[in-house]
Amino acid sequence: MNTFLPAGYRYAGVRAGINPSSDKSKKDLALIISGVPAVAAGVFTKNRVKAAPVLLCKRRINNKISAIVVNSGNANACTGQQGFDDAVRMGRTLAELLDVPETRTLVCSTGTIGVPMPVKVIDAGIRDAVTKLAPDSADDVASAIMTTDTKPKQVTRTFNIGGRQITVHGLAKGSGMISPNMATMLAFILTDAAVDRPALKSCLKDAVDLSFNRVTVDGDMSTNDTVIALANGLADNKPLRPGAPGWKAFQTAIREVTLELALMIAADGEGATKLVTVIVRGAASPKDAQLAAKSVANSLLVKTAWYGSDPNWGRVMAALGYSGAKIQPDRVSISYNDLCVVRNGISANAPIKRFSEIIEHPKFTIEISLGLGKNETTVYSCDISHEYVNLNASYMT
Repeated sequence: MNTFLPAGYRYAGVRAGINPSSDKSKKDLALIISGVPAVAAGVFTKNRVKAAPVLLCKRRINNKISAIVVNSGNANACTGQQGFDDAVRMGRTLAELLDVPETRTLVCSTGTIGVPMPVKVIDAGIRDAVTKLAPDSADDVASAIMTTDTKPKQVTRTFNIGGRQITVHGLAKGSGMISPNMATMLAFILTDAAVDRPALKSCLKDAVDLSFNRVTVDGDMSTNDTVIALANGLADNKPLRPGAPGWKAFQTAIREVTLELALMIAADGEGATKLVTVIVRGAASPKDAQLAAKSVANSLLVKTAWYGSDPNWGRVMAALGYSGAKIQPDRVSISYNDLCVVRNGISANAPIKRFSEIIEHPKFTIEISLGLGKNETTVYSCDISHEYVNLNASYMT
């Protein structure tokens, strides 16, 4: 898929058979390997119920990292001490095969919660994947980490610093249980740039706040969501940090990659047919802007109206009213794309046909002005369809 991939990485994706009932052709185990130990940074779920691989990654993320093993089909969450031991075993198996320190491996999982890991199956899958490692197999990783996703998600940016080409490559999965502060989402941001670790950490956090943390599909927060960035330095540039030549270009690349991946996730929400951007302006505080935007973006009544192309702006007003944000109804205005449908809290008498036509599009924007300040935010969401219910009513069966 990608013409350019960062130097020094190898990839593999195989079918281990982690979930025997799944599609027999679907890959479910992936490896990402850096040829040299890479500086690492990570952002993890804020759910207080954290999966075993998240707990393990949080312990190791300050180390330089050589390898990541990822499985789909089993979240290894709510599996107790045995689950943590299984995550450690996955990293150990990979470390032994690659002859790298165990502490330089990370483990990520996604899938069904509460099911013991089939460790023998996973061990065999890791051994198989190591034999298939190749520098051009990122597509296999993108496919192997998918669960209910309908399509793989990858983004690449390249730029030059002092005559050196720098590449930033992102892979992600995510479709359901998606809410601000991430959710059932895994993302891996790989670069061949040399970057100071504190700078990589702050850059990743800022980018996640502007992208993945602004996506909501269904308002549910997962036990496993993880974003990991690796920088192996093989572009041989001078180490990047704030104020250094090329730092802003690197920041921009990371932000563009994470935002594009986030939008792919929102558009690929389980059963989604529409990608909706919700912009709130004029809030009394940054917190109020977030509360208002997330309330609208998460409202099931609003989202089902989007699905049915129903021009029901009253549901948006209701979601604003219970959001917890400071609201004065007679100051609220709402527009769909460039069509004002609410002005000063009452109907703007917008043409219903044009209103409906806007909502029928696969992409549209709702802009809300609260008229109480200068704070604003943007959240990315999607509609809720019959297919969302079908998928989630039988996830384990």
